[in-house]
Amino acid sequence: MSWINWVYLATGLGLGLGSHKAFAQRDKKSVNEEKLLQTHQQLPLATPTESVLKQLRQTQLAYQLAQELSQFKAGFLVRTAHELRSPLNSLIGLHQLILSDLCDNPAEEREFVAQAQQMALKLVKLLDEILDVARIANNSDTLEIQPLQLTAALQEIEHLTQTLAANRNIKLQISSLDPETYILADPQWLRFVLLNLVETCIQTMEAGSIVISSQLIPNAELAYISFDVPLPIDTWSESLDAMHFEQQISLQQEETLSPGFKLLLNQTVLELMQASLSFLPVSPVTDIEPLTRIQISIPLVIPEAEFPE
Repeated sequence: MSWINWVYLATGLGLGLGSHKAFAQRDKKSVNEEKLLQTHQQLPLATPTESVLKQLRQTQLAYQLAQELSQFKAGFLVRTAHELRSPLNSLIGLHQLILSDLCDNPAEEREFVAQAQQMALKLVKLLDEILDVARIANNSDTLEIQPLQLTAALQEIEHLTQTLAANRNIKLQISSLDPETYILADPQWLRFVLLNLVETCIQTMEAGSIVISSQLIPNAELAYISFDVPLPIDTWSESLDAMHFEQQISLQQEETLSPGFKLLLNQTVLELMQASLSFLPVSPVTDIEPLTRIQISIPLVIPEAEFPE
């Protein structure tokens, strides 16, 4: 065999081995692509998880609460405007009497100065209340359940709503509470619920008193927060059990939320905190006017028993 034949033979063997290797790699790549395609087809389609739906629900509630808080602040400023004008006008009038030298004697002048000081102190107190309401903020759209002192929570609500109640000739009364009582709730969301309930009662009532009290049920690890109002049970005619938050929020188009929707909003928030809202008729002891008890059932913090060492 001549040398040129050896060259042809080597070239043929090289081409054969190269093409076989290329086809083998291509077949292997095709098999891998087919396996990847089958695996992708077997993967389930992404569906909304329960946690995502829960977060969406909390975000909707946070939006509604923020909207309600904004309306409360605006209404608070409008309703307290004349409360600011009254002491301010008295203060200006007393100063005019003094500056115009209309006092009969120095004793009367000192009396006018003392009255002006009282009006100034009243004005400062009202301004402090307005600032306290303005500082209320909602910077969270998620629940943070933690132990809260029940007495402090109710006293804060009394402080924030006392001016609104006074404008409607309504008294707020808080029964004596144990300062060692703690409940489990989100501080901001519970504040909104309590504030919303008291404001709804004030807007519905014409006069009378709102009596706020609490009752502990240690065996059930629950605390009852009660609001006794001089209104018949028929006032809350629409059953909360027949209302659903998702349906009502799609129907709610008005800028001012209806009382029924406010109560539903409160109940929905309480349910997220493992609490509940109910309305109970109460037989009055002395008055002939019927009463309604708005009752919140909320988890109670049970202190751990201390055992002697």
